[in-house]
Amino acid sequence: MKTRYSFGGDEHIFVEVDEEMSLEAFFKSLSMTTAIREAGIDGITEICPANASFQVKFDPDVIAPDALMERLKGFEAAAENAEKTIDTRIIEMPVFYNDPWTHETLMRFRERHQDPDSTDLEYAARINGYASVESFIEAHSGAPWFVSMVGFVAGLPFTYQLVERARQIQVPKYLRPRTDTPRLTVGYGGCFGCVYSVRGAGGYQMFGITPMPIYDPKGERSYLKDLFLFRPGDIIRFKPIDRETYDATLAEVEAGRYEPKIASVQFSLDAFNADPEGNNAKLLEALDG
Repeated sequence: MKTRYSFGGDEHIFVEVDEEMSLEAFFKSLSMTTAIREAGIDGITEICPANASFQVKFDPDVIAPDALMERLKGFEAAAENAEKTIDTRIIEMPVFYNDPWTHETLMRFRERHQDPDSTDLEYAARINGYASVESFIEAHSGAPWFVSMVGFVAGLPFTYQLVERARQIQVPKYLRPRTDTPRLTVGYGGCFGCVYSVRGAGGYQMFGITPMPIYDPKGERSYLKDLFLFRPGDIIRFKPIDRETYDATLAEVEAGRYEPKIASVQFSLDAFNADPEGNNAKLLEALDG
């Protein structure tokens, strides 16, 4: 991987770890941003990680841009050899696939889609070689997803499915973004999944909706005291549910009684690469056990 460093105006340095998203790029970026944060460099005011890159904001009156650039490059060699293991969490998220709300929305915006004559799920299933929407949903929910970054809007997780590269689902974004996306839509664009934390514009394909809030600006829900549920490195298990279960779960949410299923786990990139299915089974076992 060839890391590229560039200035972004007078107060930012952008570091692109790799042009292609991969777990290897994520772990290198994570290692570098962790080391930079722990170094406590005077003048750095913010570190913003992304999928395979990160950006550092700094005060040029405190540290010269060229000097900071050289400091950042000094962290790269250690990051290449850093242990690719993190202590994290696996979180179960119920998903009502092919729900009526995202269906109504996607039908309003068919003129912006690659295939106006099919739904998002039908289109995604077809171009990925699945015989039916049901088999596509099984593939989408059949393996855990890794949260590589949180952003775009408050609390929105970008997710990367933990399967071999040959099994990666790929679906392009809409030709033109929608002006509306239901809150808590489970979406997909390129090789990334996401969960829309708030209602708003968006261009990802819409597969379903979850009744589980992931962002609470008031911090009133017990599991959202930090306002956001997800952080980079978290792992998500999408659990398909029907309308009856969706309604029952939503009632628990509205009554303030809902608590998501969460388990502490350790994720090793080397262990995953050596045995993806076996590694995933252990992650799911920790959640179910």
